[in-house]
Amino acid sequence: MTVILILVALFGLLLLGVPVAFALGGLGLGMLMLGGFSPLMAPQAILSTLDGFILLAVPLFLLMSNVLLKGGVGRDLFAAVQAWVGHWPGGLAVATILSCALFAAISGSSVATAATIGTVAIPEMIGRGYDRRFVYGLLAAGGTLGILIPPSIPMIVYGFVTEQSVIALFLGGLAPGAVLIVLFVVFAMLFSRFSQAYTPTPAATWPERMAATRRALPSVALALLVIVGLYSGAFTPTEGAAVGFAAALAITAFWLRSLSWADFRAAIRESALTTVAILLIIAGAKVFGKAIALYRIPQDVSAFIAQNFEGPLAFIVAVSVVLILMGLVFEALSMILIMTPVLLPSAMGLGFDPVWFGIYMVIMVEIALITPPVGLNLYVIQSVAKTSLGQVARGVWPFLVLMLVTVVALYIVPDLALYIPFKW
Repeated sequence: MTVILILVALFGLLLLGVPVAFALGGLGLGMLMLGGFSPLMAPQAILSTLDGFILLAVPLFLLMSNVLLKGGVGRDLFAAVQAWVGHWPGGLAVATILSCALFAAISGSSVATAATIGTVAIPEMIGRGYDRRFVYGLLAAGGTLGILIPPSIPMIVYGFVTEQSVIALFLGGLAPGAVLIVLFVVFAMLFSRFSQAYTPTPAATWPERMAATRRALPSVALALLVIVGLYSGAFTPTEGAAVGFAAALAITAFWLRSLSWADFRAAIRESALTTVAILLIIAGAKVFGKAIALYRIPQDVSAFIAQNFEGPLAFIVAVSVVLILMGLVFEALSMILIMTPVLLPSAMGLGFDPVWFGIYMVIMVEIALITPPVGLNLYVIQSVAKTSLGQVARGVWPFLVLMLVTVVALYIVPDLALYIPFKW
Protein backbone atom coordinates (compact mmCIF):
# COMPACT_ATOMS: atom_id res chain seq x y z
CA MET A 1 0.00 0.00 0.00
CA THR A 2 2.86 2.36 0.83
CA VAL A 3 4.41 1.79 -2.60
CA ILE A 4 1.12 2.63 -4.33
CA LEU A 5 0.70 5.84 -2.32
CA ILE A 6 4.24 6.93 -3.14
CA LEU A 7 3.75 6.26 -6.85
CA VAL A 8 0.42 8.12 -6.84
CA ALA A 9 2.08 11.09 -5.12
CA LEU A 10 4.98 11.06 -7.61
CA PHE A 11 2.72 10.87 -10.66
CA GLY A 12 0.51 13.58 -9.16
CA LEU A 13 3.47 15.95 -8.80
CA LEU A 14 4.58 15.25 -12.37
CA LEU A 15 1.08 15.81 -13.75
CA LEU A 16 1.02 19.16 -11.95
CA GLY A 17 4.08 20.14 -13.94
CA VAL A 18 6.66 19.87 -11.16
CA PRO A 19 10.12 19.19 -12.71
CA VAL A 20 11.32 15.63 -12.24
CA ALA A 21 14.28 16.63 -10.05
CA PHE A 22 12.14 18.63 -7.62
CA ALA A 23 9.34 16.07 -7.62
CA LEU A 24 11.79 13.33 -6.61
CA GLY A 25 13.71 15.43 -4.11
CA GLY A 26 10.61 17.02 -2.56
CA LEU A 27 8.80 13.71 -2.22
CA GLY A 28 11.89 12.10 -0.72
CA LEU A 29 12.27 14.90 1.81
CA GLY A 30 8.58 14.66 2.70
CA MET A 31 8.91 10.91 3.21
CA LEU A 32 11.91 11.41 5.50
CA MET A 33 10.04 13.91 7.65
CA LEU A 34 6.82 11.85 7.79
CA GLY A 35 8.82 8.78 8.74
CA GLY A 36 10.46 10.56 11.65
CA PHE A 37 13.92 10.61 10.05
CA SER A 38 16.24 13.61 10.21
CA PRO A 39 15.74 15.98 7.25
CA LEU A 40 19.51 16.53 7.35
CA MET A 41 19.77 13.22 5.51
CA ALA A 42 18.62 15.03 2.35
CA PRO A 43 21.55 17.47 2.01
CA GLN A 44 23.95 14.74 3.12
CA ALA A 45 22.66 12.46 0.38
CA ILE A 46 22.95 15.24 -2.21
CA LEU A 47 26.51 16.10 -1.16
CA SER A 48 27.62 12.47 -1.27
CA THR A 49 26.08 12.14 -4.74
CA LEU A 50 27.60 15.21 -6.37
CA ASP A 51 31.01 14.41 -4.85
CA GLY A 52 31.49 11.40 -7.13
CA PHE A 53 34.54 11.52 -9.41
CA ILE A 54 32.88 9.33 -12.03
CA LEU A 55 30.15 11.95 -12.58
CA LEU A 56 32.76 14.31 -14.02
CA ALA A 57 32.57 12.17 -17.15
CA VAL A 58 28.99 13.37 -17.79
CA PRO A 59 29.69 17.08 -18.56
CA LEU A 60 32.86 16.14 -20.43
CA PHE A 61 31.09 13.65 -22.70
CA LEU A 62 28.32 16.22 -23.23
CA LEU A 63 30.91 18.84 -24.18
CA MET A 64 32.51 16.41 -26.61
CA SER A 65 29.21 15.51 -28.28
CA ASN A 66 28.08 19.15 -28.54
CA VAL A 67 31.40 20.25 -30.02
CA LEU A 68 31.12 17.46 -32.61
CA LEU A 69 27.49 18.44 -33.28
CA LYS A 70 28.32 22.11 -33.79
CA GLY A 71 31.41 21.22 -35.83
CA GLY A 72 29.37 19.33 -38.42
CA VAL A 73 31.10 16.00 -37.87
CA GLY A 74 27.83 14.19 -38.57
CA ARG A 75 27.88 15.43 -42.17
CA ASP A 76 31.33 13.97 -42.74
CA LEU A 77 30.45 10.62 -41.18
CA PHE A 78 27.23 10.34 -43.17
CA ALA A 79 28.96 11.29 -46.43
CA ALA A 80 31.70 8.70 -45.89
CA VAL A 81 29.31 5.87 -45.01
CA GLN A 82 26.97 6.80 -47.85
CA ALA A 83 29.84 6.68 -50.33
CA TRP A 84 30.43 3.02 -49.44
CA VAL A 85 26.90 1.64 -48.93
CA GLY A 86 24.60 4.21 -50.54
CA HIS A 87 24.05 2.07 -53.67
CA TRP A 88 22.78 -0.93 -51.67
CA PRO A 89 19.01 -1.62 -51.51
CA GLY A 90 17.83 1.00 -49.05
CA GLY A 91 21.39 2.32 -49.08
CA LEU A 92 20.60 5.71 -47.56
CA ALA A 93 18.70 4.04 -44.71
CA VAL A 94 21.64 1.69 -44.08
CA ALA A 95 24.05 4.65 -44.20
CA THR A 96 21.88 6.46 -41.66
CA ILE A 97 21.95 3.56 -39.20
CA LEU A 98 25.70 3.02 -39.55
CA SER A 99 26.31 6.76 -39.17
CA CYS A 100 24.24 6.76 -35.98
CA ALA A 101 26.33 3.84 -34.70
CA LEU A 102 29.61 5.61 -35.47
CA PHE A 103 28.50 8.87 -33.88
CA ALA A 104 27.18 6.92 -30.87
CA ALA A 105 30.66 5.46 -30.40
CA ILE A 106 31.98 9.01 -30.12
CA SER A 107 29.34 10.97 -28.23
CA GLY A 108 27.53 8.75 -25.71
CA SER A 109 24.39 10.86 -26.15
CA SER A 110 21.15 9.71 -27.77
CA VAL A 111 19.80 13.20 -28.36
CA ALA A 112 23.07 14.41 -29.92
CA THR A 113 23.17 11.34 -32.20
CA ALA A 114 19.58 11.84 -33.39
CA ALA A 115 20.05 15.57 -33.94
CA THR A 116 23.44 15.32 -35.67
CA ILE A 117 22.65 12.55 -38.14
CA GLY A 118 19.01 13.60 -38.53
CA THR A 119 19.98 17.08 -39.73
CA VAL A 120 21.89 15.53 -42.62
CA ALA A 121 19.95 12.34 -43.36
CA ILE A 122 16.31 13.52 -43.25
CA PRO A 123 16.39 15.91 -46.24
CA GLU A 124 18.60 13.47 -48.19
CA MET A 125 16.28 10.49 -47.65
CA ILE A 126 13.04 12.39 -48.22
CA GLY A 127 14.53 13.92 -51.35
CA ARG A 128 15.15 10.38 -52.61
CA GLY A 129 11.50 9.42 -52.07
CA TYR A 130 11.73 7.38 -48.85
CA ASP A 131 8.50 7.15 -46.84
CA ARG A 132 8.47 10.04 -44.37
CA ARG A 133 7.24 8.04 -41.39
CA PHE A 134 9.90 5.41 -42.03
CA VAL A 135 12.58 8.11 -42.18
CA TYR A 136 11.45 9.76 -38.95
CA GLY A 137 11.17 6.45 -37.11
CA LEU A 138 14.56 5.32 -38.40
CA LEU A 139 16.29 8.46 -37.14
CA ALA A 140 14.53 8.48 -33.78
CA ALA A 141 15.41 4.81 -33.22
CA GLY A 142 18.90 5.16 -34.64
CA GLY A 143 19.56 7.91 -32.13
CA THR A 144 18.92 5.51 -29.26
CA LEU A 145 22.13 3.69 -30.22
CA GLY A 146 23.86 6.64 -28.55
CA ILE A 147 23.15 5.23 -25.10
CA LEU A 148 23.72 1.53 -25.84
CA ILE A 149 26.94 1.67 -27.84
CA PRO A 150 29.63 2.87 -25.43
CA PRO A 151 30.53 5.38 -24.20
CA SER A 152 27.09 5.92 -22.66
CA ILE A 153 25.96 8.51 -20.14
CA PRO A 154 23.13 6.29 -18.73
CA MET A 155 25.67 3.49 -18.23
CA ILE A 156 27.90 5.89 -16.29
CA VAL A 157 24.95 6.85 -14.08
CA TYR A 158 23.93 3.19 -13.58
CA GLY A 159 27.50 2.29 -12.67
CA PHE A 160 27.63 5.19 -10.21
CA VAL A 161 24.34 4.21 -8.56
CA THR A 162 25.12 0.48 -8.32
CA GLU A 163 28.89 0.76 -7.79
CA GLN A 164 29.52 -1.47 -10.81
CA SER A 165 32.47 -1.10 -13.16
CA VAL A 166 31.63 1.42 -15.88
CA ILE A 167 34.19 -0.22 -18.17
CA ALA A 168 32.44 -3.59 -17.73
CA LEU A 169 29.12 -1.93 -18.60
CA PHE A 170 30.66 -0.31 -21.69
CA LEU A 171 32.03 -3.66 -22.82
CA GLY A 172 28.71 -5.35 -22.06
CA GLY A 173 26.90 -2.98 -24.42
CA LEU A 174 29.01 -3.86 -27.47
CA ALA A 175 27.37 -7.15 -28.54
CA PRO A 176 23.74 -6.09 -27.86
CA GLY A 177 24.49 -2.86 -29.72
CA ALA A 178 25.79 -4.86 -32.70
CA VAL A 179 22.67 -7.06 -32.63
CA LEU A 180 20.43 -3.99 -32.67
CA ILE A 181 22.38 -2.44 -35.55
CA VAL A 182 22.04 -5.65 -37.60
CA LEU A 183 18.29 -5.84 -36.91
CA PHE A 184 17.83 -2.18 -37.93
CA VAL A 185 19.89 -2.66 -41.10
CA VAL A 186 18.03 -5.83 -42.15
CA PHE A 187 14.65 -4.21 -41.55
CA ALA A 188 15.67 -1.06 -43.44
CA MET A 189 16.83 -3.08 -46.44
CA LEU A 190 13.69 -5.26 -46.48
CA PHE A 191 11.38 -2.25 -46.08
CA SER A 192 13.13 -0.40 -48.89
CA ARG A 193 13.23 -3.49 -51.09
CA PHE A 194 9.50 -4.15 -50.88
CA SER A 195 8.29 -0.54 -50.85
CA GLN A 196 10.19 0.42 -54.04
CA ALA A 197 9.11 4.01 -53.41
CA TYR A 198 12.53 5.59 -53.48
CA THR A 199 15.14 6.57 -56.03
CA PRO A 200 18.27 4.41 -55.66
CA THR A 201 21.54 6.22 -55.07
CA PRO A 202 24.16 5.68 -57.77
CA ALA A 203 27.39 4.03 -56.64
CA ALA A 204 30.13 6.49 -55.73
CA THR A 205 33.40 6.42 -57.64
CA TRP A 206 36.57 5.29 -55.90
CA PRO A 207 38.01 8.85 -55.81
CA GLU A 208 34.75 10.06 -54.20
CA ARG A 209 34.92 7.27 -51.62
CA MET A 210 38.54 8.06 -50.78
CA ALA A 211 37.84 11.79 -50.44
CA ALA A 212 34.81 11.23 -48.18
CA THR A 213 36.73 8.70 -46.08
CA ARG A 214 39.68 11.05 -45.59
CA ARG A 215 37.30 13.76 -44.42
CA ALA A 216 35.77 11.41 -41.83
CA LEU A 217 39.01 9.75 -40.67
CA PRO A 218 39.71 12.18 -37.80
CA SER A 219 36.28 11.47 -36.30
CA VAL A 220 36.78 7.71 -36.63
CA ALA A 221 40.23 8.09 -35.07
CA LEU A 222 38.63 9.95 -32.17
CA ALA A 223 36.20 7.08 -31.58
CA LEU A 224 39.06 4.56 -31.66
CA LEU A 225 41.14 6.71 -29.30
CA VAL A 226 38.39 6.83 -26.68
CA ILE A 227 37.34 3.18 -27.05
CA VAL A 228 40.85 1.69 -27.08
CA GLY A 229 41.99 3.94 -24.25
CA LEU A 230 39.03 2.96 -22.08
CA TYR A 231 39.16 -0.77 -22.76
CA SER A 232 42.93 -1.05 -22.46
CA GLY A 233 42.86 0.64 -19.07
CA ALA A 234 44.96 3.57 -20.28
CA PHE A 235 42.47 5.94 -18.68
CA THR A 236 39.28 5.95 -16.64
CA PRO A 237 35.89 6.95 -18.13
CA THR A 238 36.35 10.45 -16.72
CA GLU A 239 39.85 10.77 -18.19
CA GLY A 240 38.58 9.28 -21.45
CA ALA A 241 35.85 11.90 -21.62
CA ALA A 242 38.43 14.66 -21.05
CA VAL A 243 40.73 13.25 -23.74
CA GLY A 244 37.76 12.90 -26.10
CA PHE A 245 36.68 16.50 -25.54
CA ALA A 246 40.19 17.81 -26.17
CA ALA A 247 40.50 15.71 -29.33
CA ALA A 248 37.03 16.77 -30.56
CA LEU A 249 37.99 20.40 -30.06
CA ALA A 250 41.26 19.92 -31.96
CA ILE A 251 39.54 18.12 -34.84
CA THR A 252 36.67 20.59 -35.32
CA ALA A 253 38.51 23.85 -34.56
CA PHE A 254 41.95 23.22 -36.07
CA TRP A 255 41.79 20.21 -38.42
CA LEU A 256 38.40 20.61 -40.10
CA ARG A 257 38.06 24.32 -39.16
CA SER A 258 34.30 23.84 -38.95
CA LEU A 259 33.80 25.13 -35.39
CA SER A 260 33.42 28.87 -34.96
CA TRP A 261 33.84 30.75 -31.70
CA ALA A 262 30.07 31.29 -31.56
CA ASP A 263 29.50 27.55 -32.07
CA PHE A 264 31.95 26.76 -29.27
CA ARG A 265 30.18 29.10 -26.86
CA ALA A 266 26.83 27.57 -27.81
CA ALA A 267 28.24 24.07 -27.20
CA ILE A 268 29.47 25.10 -23.75
CA ARG A 269 26.14 26.71 -22.87
CA GLU A 270 24.05 23.72 -23.99
CA SER A 271 26.37 21.28 -22.22
CA ALA A 272 26.17 23.30 -19.02
CA LEU A 273 22.36 23.43 -19.12
CA THR A 274 22.10 19.68 -19.74
CA THR A 275 24.68 18.91 -17.04
CA VAL A 276 22.82 20.95 -14.45
CA ALA A 277 19.55 19.23 -15.37
CA ILE A 278 21.16 15.78 -15.09
CA LEU A 279 22.86 16.53 -11.76
CA LEU A 280 19.64 17.96 -10.31
CA ILE A 281 17.77 14.80 -11.32
CA ILE A 282 20.53 12.64 -9.80
CA ALA A 283 20.46 14.68 -6.57
CA GLY A 284 16.66 14.49 -6.33
CA ALA A 285 16.71 10.77 -7.10
CA LYS A 286 19.35 10.22 -4.40
CA VAL A 287 17.11 11.80 -1.75
CA PHE A 288 14.17 9.77 -3.02
CA GLY A 289 16.30 6.61 -3.04
CA LYS A 290 17.44 7.26 0.51
CA ALA A 291 13.83 7.59 1.63
CA ILE A 292 12.60 4.43 -0.08
CA ALA A 293 15.56 2.50 1.37
CA LEU A 294 14.66 3.67 4.90
CA TYR A 295 11.05 2.70 4.25
CA ARG A 296 12.35 -0.76 3.23
CA ILE A 297 10.53 -0.55 -0.10
CA PRO A 298 13.16 -2.57 -2.04
CA GLN A 299 12.72 -5.40 0.47
CA ASP A 300 8.93 -5.20 0.17
CA VAL A 301 9.14 -5.27 -3.62
CA SER A 302 11.49 -8.25 -3.47
CA ALA A 303 9.07 -10.09 -1.18
CA PHE A 304 6.14 -9.24 -3.46
CA ILE A 305 8.02 -10.52 -6.51
CA ALA A 306 9.04 -13.71 -4.71
CA GLN A 307 5.41 -14.39 -3.80
CA ASN A 308 3.82 -13.51 -7.14
CA PHE A 309 6.38 -14.17 -9.88
CA GLU A 310 7.93 -17.60 -10.01
CA GLY A 311 11.24 -17.63 -11.79
CA PRO A 312 13.43 -15.17 -13.74
CA LEU A 313 11.27 -15.14 -16.88
CA ALA A 314 8.12 -13.97 -15.08
CA PHE A 315 10.20 -11.31 -13.30
CA ILE A 316 11.69 -9.95 -16.53
CA VAL A 317 8.29 -9.89 -18.27
CA ALA A 318 6.71 -8.03 -15.34
CA VAL A 319 9.60 -5.56 -15.07
CA SER A 320 9.57 -4.95 -18.83
CA VAL A 321 5.87 -4.09 -18.74
CA VAL A 322 6.44 -1.72 -15.82
CA LEU A 323 9.39 -0.02 -17.53
CA ILE A 324 7.50 0.39 -20.80
CA LEU A 325 4.62 2.03 -18.92
CA MET A 326 7.03 4.24 -16.98
CA GLY A 327 8.69 5.21 -20.24
CA LEU A 328 5.45 6.90 -21.29
CA VAL A 329 5.95 9.57 -18.60
CA PHE A 330 9.61 9.42 -17.50
CA GLU A 331 12.78 10.17 -19.40
CA ALA A 332 15.74 7.77 -19.47
CA LEU A 333 17.88 8.90 -16.54
CA SER A 334 14.89 9.25 -14.21
CA MET A 335 13.89 5.66 -14.93
CA ILE A 336 17.37 4.37 -14.13
CA LEU A 337 17.67 6.42 -10.96
CA ILE A 338 14.20 5.57 -9.64
CA MET A 339 13.91 1.91 -10.58
CA THR A 340 17.44 0.55 -10.21
CA PRO A 341 17.56 0.70 -6.37
CA VAL A 342 14.12 -0.96 -6.25
CA LEU A 343 14.62 -3.68 -8.85
CA LEU A 344 18.31 -4.62 -8.68
CA PRO A 345 18.16 -6.43 -5.29
CA SER A 346 15.30 -8.61 -6.56
CA ALA A 347 17.10 -9.24 -9.86
CA MET A 348 20.29 -10.32 -8.10
CA GLY A 349 18.25 -12.54 -5.78
CA LEU A 350 16.97 -14.34 -8.89
CA GLY A 351 20.49 -14.82 -10.19
CA PHE A 352 20.80 -11.94 -12.68
CA ASP A 353 24.25 -10.39 -12.98
CA PRO A 354 24.20 -6.65 -12.16
CA VAL A 355 26.12 -5.83 -15.36
CA TRP A 356 23.63 -7.86 -17.42
CA PHE A 357 20.77 -6.11 -15.66
CA GLY A 358 22.35 -2.74 -16.42
CA ILE A 359 22.47 -3.51 -20.16
CA TYR A 360 18.87 -4.72 -19.99
CA MET A 361 17.84 -1.49 -18.23
CA VAL A 362 19.61 0.62 -20.87
CA ILE A 363 17.77 -1.14 -23.71
CA MET A 364 14.46 -0.62 -21.90
CA VAL A 365 15.13 3.09 -21.36
CA GLU A 366 16.06 3.27 -25.06
CA ILE A 367 12.44 2.36 -25.67
CA ALA A 368 11.41 5.23 -23.39
CA LEU A 369 13.32 7.62 -25.65
CA ILE A 370 10.98 6.90 -28.56
CA THR A 371 7.62 6.37 -26.84
CA PRO A 372 5.20 9.31 -26.64
CA PRO A 373 4.39 11.57 -24.93
CA VAL A 374 7.83 12.29 -23.39
CA GLY A 375 10.24 10.43 -25.71
CA LEU A 376 13.03 12.97 -26.17
CA ASN A 377 14.17 11.60 -29.53
CA LEU A 378 10.67 12.08 -30.93
CA TYR A 379 10.85 15.79 -30.14
CA VAL A 380 14.37 16.06 -31.56
CA ILE A 381 13.32 14.54 -34.90
CA GLN A 382 10.10 16.57 -34.88
CA SER A 383 12.18 19.73 -34.48
CA VAL A 384 14.76 18.78 -37.10
CA ALA A 385 12.16 17.63 -39.66
CA LYS A 386 9.65 20.39 -38.82
CA THR A 387 6.81 17.88 -38.77
CA SER A 388 4.15 16.72 -36.30
CA LEU A 389 4.88 14.53 -33.29
CA GLY A 390 2.25 12.05 -34.52
CA GLN A 391 4.12 11.51 -37.80
CA VAL A 392 7.32 10.68 -35.92
CA ALA A 393 5.57 8.49 -33.35
CA ARG A 394 3.85 6.40 -36.03
CA GLY A 395 7.20 5.63 -37.63
CA VAL A 396 8.91 4.18 -34.56
CA TRP A 397 6.70 1.13 -33.90
CA PRO A 398 8.67 -1.37 -36.03
CA PHE A 399 11.85 -0.30 -34.27
CA LEU A 400 10.26 -0.69 -30.85
CA VAL A 401 9.50 -4.30 -31.79
CA LEU A 402 13.12 -4.83 -32.86
CA MET A 403 14.33 -3.46 -29.51
CA LEU A 404 12.08 -5.91 -27.67
CA VAL A 405 13.47 -8.71 -29.88
CA THR A 406 16.94 -7.66 -28.67
CA VAL A 407 15.73 -7.92 -25.07
CA VAL A 408 14.48 -11.44 -25.77
CA ALA A 409 17.83 -12.37 -27.33
CA LEU A 410 19.63 -10.91 -24.31
CA TYR A 411 17.52 -13.02 -21.96
CA ILE A 412 18.02 -16.23 -23.97
CA VAL A 413 21.76 -15.62 -24.44
CA PRO A 414 23.04 -13.70 -21.37
CA ASP A 415 26.58 -13.91 -22.74
CA LEU A 416 25.63 -11.22 -25.25
CA ALA A 417 26.25 -8.81 -22.38
CA LEU A 418 28.63 -10.86 -20.25
CA TYR A 419 31.05 -12.62 -22.61
CA ILE A 420 33.14 -9.60 -23.66
CA PRO A 421 33.57 -7.96 -20.21
CA PHE A 422 34.19 -11.14 -18.24
CA LYS A 423 35.14 -14.05 -20.53
CA TRP A 424 36.91 -12.62 -23.54
